[in-house]
Amino acid sequence: MSGWLLILALLVLGGVLSALGDRLGSRVGKARLSLFKLRPRRTAVLITVLTGSLISAMSLGLMLLVSERLRTGLFELDQLEERLSGTRSQLEASRQRLSTSQAEVARAQAGQRKVQQELAQAERRSAALRKELAPLQAQRARLERDKVALEQQNRSLEGQRARLSEVVRGRDAEIQRTEAELAAVRERIAAGAQELRELENNLIALRRGDVVITTGQSLASAKVKLENPGQAREVITALLQQANLNAFRRVLPGEAVDRQILLVPSNDISRLEGLLARPGTWVVSILSAANVLRGERQVLAFPDLRPNRRVVAAGEVMARTTIEAGLRSPDQLARRLNLLLAAAYAQAQRQGTMEDGLQFDAASFNQLTQRLAERPSDAVVQLEAVALRDADTPDPISVELRISGNRGAGRP
Repeated sequence: MSGWLLILALLVLGGVLSALGDRLGSRVGKARLSLFKLRPRRTAVLITVLTGSLISAMSLGLMLLVSERLRTGLFELDQLEERLSGTRSQLEASRQRLSTSQAEVARAQAGQRKVQQELAQAERRSAALRKELAPLQAQRARLERDKVALEQQNRSLEGQRARLSEVVRGRDAEIQRTEAELAAVRERIAAGAQELRELENNLIALRRGDVVITTGQSLASAKVKLENPGQAREVITALLQQANLNAFRRVLPGEAVDRQILLVPSNDISRLEGLLARPGTWVVSILSAANVLRGERQVLAFPDLRPNRRVVAAGEVMARTTIEAGLRSPDQLARRLNLLLAAAYAQAQRQGTMEDGLQFDAASFNQLTQRLAERPSDAVVQLEAVALRDADTPDPISVELRISGNRGAGRP
């Protein structure tokens, strides 16, 4: 409606302005006016042209003033066309994206339907598995209970096994101790047989008189370590003098030691001197070469040389024995303790000692015998012969009898 009004207004305005221009031109023509030194006729034409231009300008101005669309179409048409073209391109791209999105949505919906189908199948399988799981869980519970029972049974069996192992180890230890004692007894038997043979050999000498020095008996011994090889002769001379003194006192007791009765071959002395010159620590002994009766005037001897070494360490267990519960008589206990000492001495001999016996405290021996005799009736005691100090080849060996352990209800 506003467009028709605008057109109507333009027509009216154009007619009014045309009438005014014509009237103005007529008057200018009649008045014979001249502008810009033009002829009146031409001035009238100029006025008419100016009036038409003014009509066009006013019409256009009015249209522009009244219609915003006209202003926009006249001044922004190119920009609007460009934006319209861009918008159309964007619209086409949006349509393509929309088509792509619709295809993706369709695929997604198809995938969703597939997933829903798979989910339904999974739920059906889950339901079937739950049905199958129920008996399996019941079976697992039974297995757990069986496992607990088996573990308890296993622990019980392990405890029985440990106790049996202890019993077996104790029996093995007893067997080993018994074997050691048996070996010691056999060695004592062998030593007794050897001694018996020596006694038989010395029977004739015993009939003639008292044997004060036996074959192989040590007359003197010393541990020697020379700093200078030239000291060998001096050491050998001192050892021979000591051996002569000991032999004289045994063979001729009560007489003054005023002569040499010990006879040692000179080549043995020379050989001993050469051996002592070698570096090291040595044990030199002068041993009797034969049995010697009391009152004889000569004693034949020979030197013995062996390297010194540690044969017994302090705290070393030399022998063991077991005192059974039924062994309570003091005499039987004393014999068992003497057997233990004999086994310890046999072990010391096997390790290389040159001593004739062991050193021990007789009072402690008697106290231990009394203590064992007064122990509880069911106590089984283990005894050990323990070395009190380190001992080399010629050193005396001191031992102590100790209670190492006991089994049974009572303790001594």
